[in-house]
Amino acid sequence: MCRPEKIVIIDGSEKQKKELEKEAFSTGELVRLNQERLPGCAYHRTAPNDVARTENLTFICLKKKQDAGPTNNWLAPRVAYKKASRIFSGSMKGRVMYVIPFSMGPTGSPFSKVGVELTDSIYVVLNMLIMTRVGKKVLEYLGHDKPFTKCLHSKADLDIKRRLILHFPEDNTIWSVGSGYGGNVLLGKKCLSLRIASFIAKREKWLAEHMLILGIEKPNGRIDYIAGAFPSACGKTNLAMLIPPETLKKKGYRIWTVGDDIAWMRVDSDGALWGINPESGFFGVLPGTNSKTNPNAMITLQKNAIYTNVVLTPEKTVWWEGGEGPPPAKGTDWLGRPWRPGMRDKDGNLIKGAHPNSRFTAPISQCPSASFRAEHHHGVPISAIILGGRRASLAPLVYESFNWQHGVYVGATMASERTAAQYGKQGEVRRDPMAMLPFCGYNIADYFKHWLNMGKRMAKPPKIFFVNWFRKDKSGKFIWPGFAENVRILNWIIERSKGNIGATRTPLGYIPRYEDIDMDGLDFSKEKWDELFFINTDEWKKELKEQKKFLDKFGKRLPKELVEEHRAFKKRLEKYK
Repeated sequence: MCRPEKIVIIDGSEKQKKELEKEAFSTGELVRLNQERLPGCAYHRTAPNDVARTENLTFICLKKKQDAGPTNNWLAPRVAYKKASRIFSGSMKGRVMYVIPFSMGPTGSPFSKVGVELTDSIYVVLNMLIMTRVGKKVLEYLGHDKPFTKCLHSKADLDIKRRLILHFPEDNTIWSVGSGYGGNVLLGKKCLSLRIASFIAKREKWLAEHMLILGIEKPNGRIDYIAGAFPSACGKTNLAMLIPPETLKKKGYRIWTVGDDIAWMRVDSDGALWGINPESGFFGVLPGTNSKTNPNAMITLQKNAIYTNVVLTPEKTVWWEGGEGPPPAKGTDWLGRPWRPGMRDKDGNLIKGAHPNSRFTAPISQCPSASFRAEHHHGVPISAIILGGRRASLAPLVYESFNWQHGVYVGATMASERTAAQYGKQGEVRRDPMAMLPFCGYNIADYFKHWLNMGKRMAKPPKIFFVNWFRKDKSGKFIWPGFAENVRILNWIIERSKGNIGATRTPLGYIPRYEDIDMDGLDFSKEKWDELFFINTDEWKKELKEQKKFLDKFGKRLPKELVEEHRAFKKRLEKYK
């Protein structure tokens, strides 16, 4: 169908990687960066119409439309294959087809899933070598008869009118055509690890989630692990790589990064939930990343990284808005045009050098906080699950759900306010259940049911918490300092999960008492604390109506347990003084 000129199997060797880089540098697909300052690093630009996930062109192709649900774009598999086949036809003429055997999760782990991606992009090959485990070892594990996800990608002509990202969960197949952007073409990432994996996980009774996993080491050396779901612009990557404040660091607190984006979790023979990060690299957003917001990320991307859609300097280094140091006097912007700081367009708007969704790809192993258990076949035990959102005046800093069922309701109705960096009206509330709205590979009402069932399968389900680092005071300033100080809240969450510490009951759930948070080294008054946890019942009653409106979308497929939780919440609010 694709008619490539030749086929190359990717073996995962350093020798082959160097040959591919050399070829990409010679054609201009990649630019070799300054090897003294950024050893092993390369630069890439995508097409101007191809800079982010194209959710409107992303489809779940199940036989029955109702199985895809009201929150997914649906195409009948027969129609989807036919439509895409026309675009794929001859798309690799004169090009090389690269065959990438890859494993999501450590090769051979009971958690792991194998895929084979066919692509005509060296950029995709080099990113997959960072993000997944690739090569002969994977093919040997696969053998002759093990199942694998069939992944087909071609850049084709990069025409947005001929772009499709298609998922066929019933066939364990992904087809992506007409794009070169990572989120649409690194098919092991969101496509396999969330959309296809969530469908498989429901059938096999485990969880494939858009979650970070981090470990918190206490002064006594014990490490407890938390999984956390956050919509975009809520600081997920920063939290995954957090460095505790100086006073807590001196006591012996430390954060270990297992993963910043995806978690696969299974119930083990001990009745507890265990998780892995199926990825081996970071595919992170660059604007706003600097040594203050995320020092560990800055160290991670100093070598063997691929930078996409940032400013290229004359010295062959890179720069982006909100990054490190002043901008270069001149450079080349993400569109390949000459750029200087302060340039304005014809309407007087400042021209940014880097795209707001510019990215870096770098190995997790280079991160100073990388957990020694990241490659552990058995994963890590999950003590707590945190769900987050950006709510300026509604949600308190943290609260604990009453039980697993209530926690699923909190996750099903969670929402975040859009920021200036996101498409849509600033401040608008966007529902994003478990941060999985764009990534669930089937009807999300059935996904809620699956979560409820998972709780019944566990002897020791993790406690579920909601956090909101972004509450503001009347003058519009953030009340909680956030960043490193969030370790204090994570510590309370772990202690609550073990039943070691008290809390106050509210209509939302359990909230911490001021005296139960280690405030050593932080000037934060009891008055501010009370403001941070104030519950405005009138605002919550409005929120309750919005939650019901969202849940009503799912009709009879919505689990009755969530209807019960909604009623119970309403009663608690009515009684609260």
